[in-house]
Amino acid sequence: MRNLSLKQLQAVAAVARLGTMTRAAQELNVTSAALYARIRQLEEEAGLLLFDRTPTGLRPTDAGREMLWAIDSINTVLETCADRLETLKGGAGGRVAMGVVSTAKYFAPGIISGFVERHPAVEINLSVGNRGNMVEALRNYEIDFAIMGRPPRDFAIEAETFGVHPIVVVAAPHHALAGRTGLSREDLAQESFLVREEGSGTRTVFEEFMHGIMIKRARLGIDSGSNETIKQAVMAGLGIALISSHTVAAELASGRLVLLDVQGLPIRRDWYAVRRADKVLGPAAAACWDYVVKDGGRWLPQIASVPRVSAVTAEFEA
Repeated sequence: MRNLSLKQLQAVAAVARLGTMTRAAQELNVTSAALYARIRQLEEEAGLLLFDRTPTGLRPTDAGREMLWAIDSINTVLETCADRLETLKGGAGGRVAMGVVSTAKYFAPGIISGFVERHPAVEINLSVGNRGNMVEALRNYEIDFAIMGRPPRDFAIEAETFGVHPIVVVAAPHHALAGRTGLSREDLAQESFLVREEGSGTRTVFEEFMHGIMIKRARLGIDSGSNETIKQAVMAGLGIALISSHTVAAELASGRLVLLDVQGLPIRRDWYAVRRADKVLGPAAAACWDYVVKDGGRWLPQIASVPRVSAVTAEFEA
């Protein structure tokens, strides 16, 4: 029954409820002949009679009752769809595809928790990857928006800042440079740095900050795509790392890592919510975007020992 239409189903339902073609035709505002033609076409396609003629009027046959079951099911689906559309229209429900760079995974769950507390019917689909992964996800319309430290520049985007993102150098408490003040970049030249992989925003900051000094003289210990691996390696005394202060909040608080006092640090970055300029956000995604921009900053880890961000680091904010 590939040609089955809603008008035909409505005809069956009206006849079953009212018992006559005439009364059903009047309700549907069609002629009795047109209504009969709809019912007859259905019976021919089904190969079964849909109604029995009885002294009290037309009554559905077994085949007719199957058709009525289908009508009830369709009506339920349509009503559910209408309810969901109203929910989506109001921003109370729906789905949000959010991407976050791996450094942001330390606070993104808090942002999501705060948002879903206000919008419990919204589902969040969270993607985590390095900056390169998130840029490609934005480019390919795979996510509604991303949280990252440096928006892309090779396609049109909209970006809003929602918090400061300091970049620091950390070491193990027993490291030879721990406790020294006023260190220069040259003082770090012989240290073994543990760095993120190519495509990571933190790797880019590292290369900018140490440009002209570290490229030739550094002993790069490992090339890791994991902040956790880097932190564990630094705590084990395998080297030092230039890293987001937001990834090491717990370790600094517990004394498992210490900040090195290096001139020009911390490097000030900002956290951004980023979306394609031509991406039309649905109500749920728009509500989530607004929450990140307005309230995302309060979920950022607070590092009491991070010194004041120096104005001379502005050159690294591109």
